Parts: sequence; C-alpha cells; structure tokens
Amino acid sequence: MNKKILSALFIIMSFIVISCSGGNKESKNVITINAGPQPKTIDPTLNTALDACYYVIHAFEGLTTKSKDGKIVGGVAENWEILDDGTKYIFHLRTNAKWSDGKPVVASDFVYSWQRVVDPAVGSQYSFQHEPVKNAKAITAGQMPVDSLGVKAIDDYTLEVTLEAPTAYFLDLVAFTTFYPVRKDIIEQYGDTWSLNAETYIGNGPFVTTEINQDESIIMVKNTNYWNLQEVKPEQLKFILMQNETASVAGIKEGSIDFSRILPTQDIQTLRDEGLLQIKPMLASYFYCLNITNDVLKDVRVRKALALAIDRNYIVEQVTKGGETPANAFVPYGINDAEGSFRENGGGFFDISSENYQKNIEEAKKLMAEAGYPNGKGFPVFEFKADPGFHIAIFEAVQQMWKEHLGIDTKIVQEEWAVFLQTRYDKNLTMCRGGWFGDFNDPINFLSLYTSYSPNNYSSYSNAQYDQYIQTALTTGDQKVRMEAMHKAEELLVNSFAIIPMYFYTEPLLVSPKLKDVYYDALSMHKFTYAYKE
Repeated sequence: MNKKILSALFIIMSFIVISCSGGNKESKNVITINAGPQPKTIDPTLNTALDACYYVIHAFEGLTTKSKDGKIVGGVAENWEILDDGTKYIFHLRTNAKWSDGKPVVASDFVYSWQRVVDPAVGSQYSFQHEPVKNAKAITAGQMPVDSLGVKAIDDYTLEVTLEAPTAYFLDLVAFTTFYPVRKDIIEQYGDTWSLNAETYIGNGPFVTTEINQDESIIMVKNTNYWNLQEVKPEQLKFILMQNETASVAGIKEGSIDFSRILPTQDIQTLRDEGLLQIKPMLASYFYCLNITNDVLKDVRVRKALALAIDRNYIVEQVTKGGETPANAFVPYGINDAEGSFRENGGGFFDISSENYQKNIEEAKKLMAEAGYPNGKGFPVFEFKADPGFHIAIFEAVQQMWKEHLGIDTKIVQEEWAVFLQTRYDKNLTMCRGGWFGDFNDPINFLSLYTSYSPNNYSSYSNAQYDQYIQTALTTGDQKVRMEAMHKAEELLVNSFAIIPMYFYTEPLLVSPKLKDVYYDALSMHKFTYAYKE
C-alpha cells in the first residue's frame, strides 16, 4: 500500500476509536436504578412511601437540601434569618432557581404548596409534618381556612414562615419532600393526573423527567435550568420499576443495572462475598401493628404475649441476615438526644436476649391463659397483612413461633404495595407489618405517629397522656424538656404493645462495583446527583 492509502486508513481508524470512546463515555453517564415497583404516587404532597422519594428528590428541591456529606445547606433558599426566639424564619430565595421549564421558582410557589399539604380537601397523609407551622394543625382539622397558614410571600424571593413554637429541627424538616414546591398552574390545569405524565411532571430539582412508563420505567435527564447544574454528574437516571429479586441480581452482574433496593435477602452473605452488596445504616424501625380496637387484641395481656413469643435474634440472624439490631423499643439508634443518643439513654422496655427467650415464652403462655386462651384454645385465626417480599418470610417465622409456643394459628394475606398502603391508611386490618424511616433526626419524627389524631396510627392507639407528651415536645424550645417528654411517651407506647417492635433496620443494597459517589443517606433517600461510573 502506498503512503496516501495508509494515511487515509489511519485517519479513518482514529475516527472510529474516538467515536467508540465517546460512546463508552456517554454510557457511563447513564445510571440505572431499581428503587422498586410502580409507586402509588410521585406527587411530593401526597407521597408517603420511601421508594417514591427516589424520584421526588431528584426532580424537586426544597428550601434546604443535603450536601454530599449530609449537612443541611441552602437549596432554593440562598440564606435565612431566624427571629423572635426561633418562631419566625425569613428565607431568601435564589434568583436563579428555576423550574425545569425555565420559569423562576418564587416564594408564592411555597405558599401554595404548603397550603396544599395542610388542606383537608387534599388529604395529604403527611400533613402532620407541617404541624410546627402556625395554624397547620387547626387547618388540617378543618377549624381554620388554608390561607391562615403561617407562611407568606413578602416578595418573589422572600418567604416568611411563622411557627407555633421554636422547632429545633425546622431546617432539617424543610429539606423533606412534603415541603417541596409544586406548580399551582400545572396542578390546576391537570388535577390529580399532573404527576402521571412526564410533560406535566414539572420540577425544580437537578433532573427533569422525560418519560413515565407505567409499571416499566421513569427516565430523568440533567436539568439544564437547575441553579447548581455544575454539580450534577449523570446525564441520565433510568429508574426501572421492578420487584423481581432474581432479575435485579442478574442486572447487577451483567451491568444493565447499577443500583437496586430489591434483592433476595437469603443471598445477602453470598452477594456480599461477591462484592455486589453494601449494607448501610438507617434511621428506621420495623414493627407490627395490632388493631387494638379488636375484641381480642384490646387486651394488653394478649398483645404482650404475642410480642414476648417472638425470637427477634432468630429473625435477624436466620431470616433477614442484614445486620439488623433486634428491637425492644421504637425509636432507632442514631437519633440524637439533648445529650448523646436517644436510644442508648432510653434503653429497652422488655428483655429480648437469647438467653432469656425461654422465660419470655413462659410469661407469654401465662398471659394468654390469664386472658382466657390457655394453649391458644378459643383464639381466633387472625389475618396478617403485608406487601410481598421479605415481610412474608419474616412473618412465616413468627407464625411458626406463635403456633409452637402459644398454640395459635394465623393467616397471611399478601397485597400489592399500593393496595397495602391504602389498607393501612383505611385501618382495614387486624395485624399488619409496619415500618418507619426517619425523615429527619429527631425522635418526634417517630413518636408523633402514634398520637390519637395521626393518620399513620394504624393501630388506633389513643392515650391522652401520650398526646400531651408529644404536644410538649412540639411546643417547647428546651431540648431537655422535649426529650424527657418523648422518653416518657415512648415508654407508654411500647408498654402498651399497640405495636410490636421487631428490629432496627439496616439497608442492604445491590451496588455495581463501578458505581461511585452515591450519597448514601441515613434516612434512605439516596442521591445520585454526584454519582458516576468508572
């Protein structure tokens, strides 16, 4: 061959190599995530499920947000002032904060959004999160109009918030999804369907939604209108909506999935050994809800017997196998007290040690006999409701323990996730699985669930003294007084056995070894904004 032909071939080959390299680089900027099956809603106002938060936190942003190292920093708010002994906040919004369609984010967007959350006609199950804001509780109870909420737009870029009382965790709270802004014009035009279609799912976060394929996928791309665009690393986030555990593992191994919350718990150790699984700490509790209005379960002796007959050490060691901590309390480890750890200071409320499990069984048998059900005689067959997955395996073990030690039978009823959420909200249950993942680092986040008026009180627990303790914690700025009240509230709740604490979560996650710089959040709302693939 002559030199001209060789030169031409070299140029062509160089072009091919460069093109292929560019293609590989582009594929590395697409992160594929399996957060779980189709969520019930991805409307920030209405969502109550952790898996849906994955979509919301990437498509929206609140007044504050979390940095890559987990600190609360300015989001839409550039800075703020705290006035009147902590009962008034003035937030100064960034003038370059925009919606994904280019419109500016303004203070009135927050006024509308927060009023929407507390509006009883909207029916947000997370409206209780807004109770620190002036008049929120009265509004959700239908006693005051929504426009009396303590939030006001001074001008387009100044938001004034008035609180009922000093709230130590308020800046953490406004970083939570229920406090995110949503667009009034979009919702008024499209109603409840606004969050079902990519064209109308307009957010203000680091990513913009380009596709919502029901039961298949949600696709997001980098939002070029985001104020902090230079920090956003991936070009695309591809969320696949899948419950299949086997397919999740296969996807991680073959490289078609980079991250998955869905995995076979029985294979945790094997996956860990293969370098495909990471276990992260969580501020979260797993427990069972008992409907204490039931004729049988209203007897605390029965509820306590059911709790004592469960071998939690067996559950975490032989069933879940994720490094969970057996629980004899409600508030998990990692939550701050006035000084030190709330859990460590509060201790546990009943013995769950392996060496004393047999004593627990004997006490449980005695309690059942006293309640009129010796060896389970005359005890009805209760339904236990849960969504599919590891919850069923856990209860099958509990079911066997109750049968062996108490002589009672139970029936498992599985419901798909969205149906199960509605079942719990409607309190259409006798027993069901419960779980709570912290939204911010304060015990009130857990303990406020079981006030008489809480929509998340699936056990129908009602105790005036408990309500008073929680009210004290919500209305005083003195951390020692707050924490003392919450310790007393937790003791009341756990000793009532309206809930049966099971364990404190850890979170096993399938993660590709190539995936780097994911922000792993103790509240389990993991961010991929800074992530990349090697």
